[in-house]
Amino acid sequence: MNAEHARPVGRGAKVRAAVHAATLAELAEKGYATLTVDGVAQRAGVHKTTVYRRWKDRESLVVDALAGHVAADIPIPDTGTFETDLRALARALVRMMTAASARALLAAVFSDAARLSEVAEVRRQIFDDRLRRAEPVVTRAVSRGELPAGTDAAEVIRSLAAPVYLRLLMTVEPVDEAVADQAVRVTLAAARAGAFSPTGLSAPGPLVVHG
Repeated sequence: MNAEHARPVGRGAKVRAAVHAATLAELAEKGYATLTVDGVAQRAGVHKTTVYRRWKDRESLVVDALAGHVAADIPIPDTGTFETDLRALARALVRMMTAASARALLAAVFSDAARLSEVAEVRRQIFDDRLRRAEPVVTRAVSRGELPAGTDAAEVIRSLAAPVYLRLLMTVEPVDEAVADQAVRVTLAAARAGAFSPTGLSAPGPLVVHG
């Protein structure tokens, strides 16, 4: 289907969402070097003149498509205990990152488009935003006395997310709830032991002597 004769998808927010999705899909499939406004327009079902009215070139289009995902809403659990909060957060991360849209986003931010300084900055913003939004899970646990004082919330969330991203980006292994639950067990044990607190040690417990 020719891009100039694509069926319109609507105006305003609907057009922007369709073009953003098409841009990420094109990046994931073809890379930045061969991405064209014509290709994006055809995939989005809009005329290329519609794209050019909103974005002056492909660079601004790519940056805007990526930046549009920075503020994506992430539900933050508040179940009353750190363990169940952590499990809910890990499973939500797996569901989110295995969705087609998230896979396209990851492929895009780690594609050859990352050579653009603007894209590299958006990638940093995306991951910083994810950490910031999840930190209340840790700070609440500290206030309840479940974790040592001074526990670094960002480091806890990094520990939780690392196995998921490792499998998605490096080893290309399946990612499911079992992976999420294993990440929870490791992160939970480390956090309770004070691995993420300034001293690296939790408060001393009772001495156990084994005969």
